[in-house]
Amino acid sequence: MKTKPIILVIATLIIGFILGMLTSAQIRNQKLKPVRVFFSEQRFREGFYKTIQPDEQQKVKIEQILNKYAKINGDLQNNFRRDLDASMKEFRKEIDLNLTKDQIARLKVMDERRHQMERQNWKNHESDTLNRRNDRRHDLNGRSIPGGPPAGYERNDTGSLTNHK
Repeated sequence: MKTKPIILVIATLIIGFILGMLTSAQIRNQKLKPVRVFFSEQRFREGFYKTIQPDEQQKVKIEQILNKYAKINGDLQNNFRRDLDASMKEFRKEIDLNLTKDQIARLKVMDERRHQMERQNWKNHESDTLNRRNDRRHDLNGRSIPGGPPAGYERNDTGSLTNHK
């Protein structure tokens, strides 16, 4: 007789816990979405166009400006990653001199876990990029555009829009 209420309370708690986790994940996802826009040239362009909704005359001028700054921002990100990696290697060389073999082994395990997470994130990023590439035939209002990019533009080898006028 007492088991039914206990099972009901436990089931309710489990359902609440799961719903709370899902809600929390959605909130974090929505808060991080504007930040992710700047991590790739493609997302930067899409986010920018979606925000300002330019007309065709503006697109020509804006595309030139975006091409210039997309390259600058991409170079900055690449330099940052390279400098961070170099700094971390130097850090490890210095810190390893002051650690025991056991501590170094634990750091190596931690590094391997981090590399596995990075590889998994990269796989997820690649599948996300492929899905986004397949979804490019829509205008800024989400309406389908037959035939691909806007009039006067074509995609280059990197997937960026270029003005071919």
